[in-house]
Amino acid sequence: MTSASASASAAADKAQDSTAFRVAARIGYVVLGLLHLLIGVIAISIATGGGGESADQSGALGQVAQAPAGMLLLWVIVIGLAALAVWQVAEAVAERDPDAKKRWAHRAKDVGTAVAYGAIAVTAFTVVSGGRSDSGEQTRTMSAQLMATPAGVVLLVIIGLAVAVIGVAFVVRGVTKAFMKNISSPGGTAGRGIRTFGMVGYIAKGIAVGVAGILFLVAAFAHDPNAAGGLDAALRSLAGLPFGQIVLWLVGAGLVVYGLFCFARARYARM
Repeated sequence: MTSASASASAAADKAQDSTAFRVAARIGYVVLGLLHLLIGVIAISIATGGGGESADQSGALGQVAQAPAGMLLLWVIVIGLAALAVWQVAEAVAERDPDAKKRWAHRAKDVGTAVAYGAIAVTAFTVVSGGRSDSGEQTRTMSAQLMATPAGVVLLVIIGLAVAVIGVAFVVRGVTKAFMKNISSPGGTAGRGIRTFGMVGYIAKGIAVGVAGILFLVAAFAHDPNAAGGLDAALRSLAGLPFGQIVLWLVGAGLVVYGLFCFARARYARM
């Protein structure tokens, strides 16, 4: 084989690997959509007086595990989200915005997103390996451990503020439709539907994440680690607000819409 042929063969292999990885990452978006759809359905169930499951990743993964071929689906979730996490890290490394502040802001967002995807993948791996995962309990345990350290309350406040800011960022991305920058949207009704689903979904998720951040702050200032909680605690706390059942139903429906948006994102995301 000549050097030119060897180079061509290596390039072809690299292209095939890249294509396979893109497919895996797109599957990750499908998985993300499925999880948000399940979380939204659980939240709606809680709002209507049912809902024994946790309205978070743990609850959604538990629902998947109970389904036919549930273990196989969990492995698909692990692989898809792991690929999506790696893809986000690659996006952070490849970021080339000429504005240094924007470049590092984009990198921080990509890395933070990768960590979130990786955390869900680890949770799914725990479930598929026969372990038990309770996101809310883990959050409360972490908060208690932090409070036991000298600077624990300060760290908890920082975490709460960071999570709340992420929630606000989701809302802003929804209102401004900034998420469309990374999507090759089709025209016509399909394109308008994707924009609408994305806007509604991002705002709903932002509200849920923002409330989770507020719970961290409440836990810090009240010196009560039990006040902290993940997405499930955040959604359930909405039910305690005036017209809370309606608010929770709307947020749950919004999370279902976000899940549907993720399905479209799997098809049209620029990768």
